[in-house]
Amino acid sequence: MTQTYANYTADDQAVWKLLVERQMAQLPGKASQAYLDGIKATGFRADRIPDFELDLNPRLTQLTGWRVSAVDGLIPNRTFFELMANRHFPATTWLRRRDQLDYLPEPDMFHDTFGHVPMLSNQAFCDFLAALSQIALRFVDHEEAIDMISRLYWYTVEFGLIEENDGLRIYGGGILSSVGETTYSLYSDQPRRLPYQVDTLLRTPYIIDHYQEQYFVIQSYDQLYHSVPEIEATLEGLLVS
Repeated sequence: MTQTYANYTADDQAVWKLLVERQMAQLPGKASQAYLDGIKATGFRADRIPDFELDLNPRLTQLTGWRVSAVDGLIPNRTFFELMANRHFPATTWLRRRDQLDYLPEPDMFHDTFGHVPMLSNQAFCDFLAALSQIALRFVDHEEAIDMISRLYWYTVEFGLIEENDGLRIYGGGILSSVGETTYSLYSDQPRRLPYQVDTLLRTPYIIDHYQEQYFVIQSYDQLYHSVPEIEATLEGLLVS
């Protein structure tokens, strides 16, 4: 599939502008510095929906060797992990409507690109994604294993927090593309904020229809990448037990 850029209407561009400006107004002091640096490095603009081939991929390829690949919505596990193991990040090309600004049942292009692509400028994070995907391909036909890997992916790539020098910050794309959860994840007294622990993440179910009940906090992106052997070993141990 390819992104047919000419299909985006003037209203699509206006919705994109609204989404970006609304979210960028609150991300300083809340988003990870790696994400904020990535916004600049990957060339995101409020006044232009990103063109994967003209805007994003030339920059990403130079930065970390990754690319954005257009997909038609949700894709099978094998296809998803094969793309990421080969350093292609799957992204949908459709954008939410004005009446869907605050909630969607499935990810759209704003979530996939604005939420995730800036972090693809960070090498350690990218290496973690590729290595985790290679593990997933080993177990792609094992439903229980994929469920556990999905939990770890959810609580890191989608809803992860990181402790930085200036305090707790967000790096998970599911939070960074959500106006409400950006504030909730950091400041609400309702969710638990737990240290990143592989065994715990693999065992912890996640929520898809409301804000999370817990978030897991890493100390660095190197910590994520260096945990890959532990992920593989723990997964193997849980499947045997």
